[in-house]
Amino acid sequence: MSQLPERFTTLGGASKIEFEEKRSIFIGQARRVDSEEDALDFIKSVKKEYNDATHNVFAYSINGGILARYSDDGEPQGTSGMPTLDAIRKSGVDNACVVITRYFGGTLLGAGGLVRAYSHTASLALEAAGIVTYEPYSEYKLVCGYSEYQKYSNYFSGIGALIDDTAFEAEVTVLFSVKRREGEQVVAKIREMSYGKDVPELVGERYDYR
Repeated sequence: MSQLPERFTTLGGASKIEFEEKRSIFIGQARRVDSEEDALDFIKSVKKEYNDATHNVFAYSINGGILARYSDDGEPQGTSGMPTLDAIRKSGVDNACVVITRYFGGTLLGAGGLVRAYSHTASLALEAAGIVTYEPYSEYKLVCGYSEYQKYSNYFSGIGALIDDTAFEAEVTVLFSVKRREGEQVVAKIREMSYGKDVPELVGERYDYR
C-alpha cells in the first residue's frame, strides 16, 4: 500500500464572490478539483453561465502543481491568468480551480491594475471557499464481542477516532480511522485491552481531518 504524503491542503468548499474596480465587475469562483476533467467541467459551466461576459479567465493547479494551466481569455498577456494561478500557489492549496468573470465597466485599468484586480479577486474567492489541511488517516477493521464493544467505543470516543461504520451481527464489526501517526499506538492499546484477543486490521488509507 503506497503511503499518502503527510499533509494535503485544498479547498473545503466552493465560493462565488464579487469585486468592483472602476466600474468593472469581477466575479470570482473557486472550488476543489481532483482531475483536469473536473477543472474543465467547472470552467465550461462558468463560461456557460456568463456567456455574455467580457472575459472568463481561469487557472487551476492539480497534483502539487505538476498539472497547472491558465488562460487570459482575451485580456492582455500576463495580466489575468498568471496572477490568478499565482494566487492559488501563494494560498498553499492544491487541486484547486479559480474562474474569474469580468464585465468591462468602460474604464481601462492598465496592465498593473488588471494584475491587482485579478489577484485580489482570486484571493477573495479562495478565502471564501475555505482552506482546509487534511492529514493521512489509517482505516482499520475491528471484530469483537458485544461486551468488548462498549469498552472500545468509550476508548474511540476519548481519542477522537472517526467511526466509519458499525455492524451488529453475531459479533460487532467496527470500521474506524485514526491519524496515521497514531495508528500503531491505537492498535497496541486495543491489543493490550483485549489481552491479545482483538487486533484491528489495517484496511486502507485516506485524507481526512478533525
